[in-house]
Amino acid sequence: MKIATISLNISWQDVKSNLKKAERFILRAKKDGCDLVIFPEVFNTGFVADMDKYVESPQGLTYKTLQNLAIDNSINLIAGISEKTTNNKAKNVAIVFDNKGKELAKYIKIHPFNYANEGEHFLSGDETVVFELAKVPCSVFICYDLRFPEIFRKVAIISKVIFVVANWPDTRERHWQHLLVSRAIENQCFIVGVNRTGKDGVGLKYNGSSMVIDPSGDVLMQSDNVAEYGVCELDIEMVNLTRKEFPFLEDMRFV
Repeated sequence: MKIATISLNISWQDVKSNLKKAERFILRAKKDGCDLVIFPEVFNTGFVADMDKYVESPQGLTYKTLQNLAIDNSINLIAGISEKTTNNKAKNVAIVFDNKGKELAKYIKIHPFNYANEGEHFLSGDETVVFELAKVPCSVFICYDLRFPEIFRKVAIISKVIFVVANWPDTRERHWQHLLVSRAIENQCFIVGVNRTGKDGVGLKYNGSSMVIDPSGDVLMQSDNVAEYGVCELDIEMVNLTRKEFPFLEDMRFV
């Protein structure tokens, strides 16, 4: 599985600009022979945008644009966006499209980042998701979820690749890096963390540091604080071999 990580420098609350950037990166990834392109959390607006003005309907402009880009380029996509609900709160979601534009999964962020009052604006999800990309079982989580290993454990037995899309500020970049590596080691699977770069509309800075970690905890790829585009190839058989050589997941107990 060849993937492209897009550490997007998000244009603050400018959906059309971010969608144009996304298209350029998708075209580049297709040219490079990638199977999958991953964008950060709320890549189309930044976090947290003007809820009334920028949160879209469940199949709004961003959803339809990504779906069409998946179809037109025969490529799988994962992206974080915000979605309207029937009450006064939104959902922070990760959408997964296959290379025919079919929605494979919609994950709702389980843990709102209440340190920054995310829970005042966004509903929390209550279900993990597992989906298949090119016959590879995968899962996805969003940003702050990374601090809660129990939800990763819930999908680890099935999943061989777990994606984390994020807007993770530079002040806690070291936490981001170490937690991603820890999730790979303890679950013996590939972990792909995709974080934005740049500065948002409220002054927070983001250093990217998108990472791909193999099932033994070795870092295969790590972006710097400027580069938005990265490519990495995953040898999925490594998951099977790692789990066979050291089968500690078989000893898991939930008490």
